[in-house]
Amino acid sequence: MPDAPQAPDTRRASLPRDARIARVLDTAEQLFYARGVHAVGMDELITSTGLAKMSVYRLFPTKDELVGAYLARLAARILDLIDTDIAVHADDPRQGLLSILDAIEADLNSEGFRGCPFGNAGSEYDDPDHPARRMARQYRQELLARLTVTASQITSTGEELAAQLAVLIDGAYLNAANLGPDGPAAAGLALARTLVRAA
Repeated sequence: MPDAPQAPDTRRASLPRDARIARVLDTAEQLFYARGVHAVGMDELITSTGLAKMSVYRLFPTKDELVGAYLARLAARILDLIDTDIAVHADDPRQGLLSILDAIEADLNSEGFRGCPFGNAGSEYDDPDHPARRMARQYRQELLARLTVTASQITSTGEELAAQLAVLIDGAYLNAANLGPDGPAAAGLALARTLVRAA
């Protein structure tokens, strides 16, 4: 993934608060995903935003809060895309699940892919209550809930099917990050599609 864009110096400009938040989170998302949360210091991140240090710390008093906010925004964006896929195929929930799997396959093949951002960030912290661990857990719970509702429209064993899909999705992300998208990750997604079609 390319280095974070060099933002123009906006320290003397009066950016609206929402724009400053977006600038910081955009920069955090790019740097944290490309190199890992611990590898990126706050000074480097702040410099990359082009904002004044105090401006950033007023928005996010600690790095932990910034990590949690970055993952929360990312989760909301991904879950919104999943909700859209499900809604588009409201009359065909099987196709809704297949569309989600197609989107995951595209993600695994995207430029700069280096695994699940929630798993990556969460694995850097031991404390289960750290914002990164909490957001990783919450994202997976939200994804599982959506898979369960949709799978239950297909089969009476929807909860079991959703659990199987959730594990295969997690495994595909981890495996593709290490062995590439065309190895066992591709076989895992193929198995997921087979389970959906057979349900």
